Amino acid sequence: MTKNIMIVGVGGQGTLLTSRIIGKAALAEGYDVKISEVHGMAQRGGSVVTFVRFGDKVFEPVVEEGCADVIIAFERLEAKRYSHFLKKDGVLIVNDCKIEPMTVVIGAAEYPEGILESLSDKHRVYAIDGAKIAKELGNSKVLNSVVLGFGASHIGFSEERWLDTVAATVPPKTVDINKAAFCRGYNFK
Repeated sequence: MTKNIMIVGVGGQGTLLTSRIIGKAALAEGYDVKISEVHGMAQRGGSVVTFVRFGDKVFEPVVEEGCADVIIAFERLEAKRYSHFLKKDGVLIVNDCKIEPMTVVIGAAEYPEGILESLSDKHRVYAIDGAKIAKELGNSKVLNSVVLGFGASHIGFSEERWLDTVAATVPPKTVDINKAAFCRGYNFK
């Protein structure tokens, strides 16, 4: 059986780092792992999408529409934009924040209202305010570790495996704050 994870967000939110942590955790558990950045911009503000697939043997990195077991979305509109990738019994983890895309900023479009409510009508949605928790910890840059922690229980593996992987992946001087952020998300109720 293959587990299909999709991570979506806006440039600068830690989408790529999150996919590396998930991939490394799965690899440490002995799974075959494929990771792909399918669409994205390296610049802050652009939509970023990555796929992580793991299992006994994985042949391709891309998750098909309607096949994602878990989608981790770092922003509400990104969750809406890619929710069609979620399978019927999949889980949508959403960082409850709003980042207006350029079309909204310049007045060419309006940011949709009621995104979480409309997503909840069709999917199993769990929301967390990762930015608020990261600020409480004193470092807004660990938002991705908070949200990953929250989503980790839907992916699998022990908390210890996750913490070891976070420690081995983030820059050395940020290990403690990222582990604290992961734990806050992991234990969020």
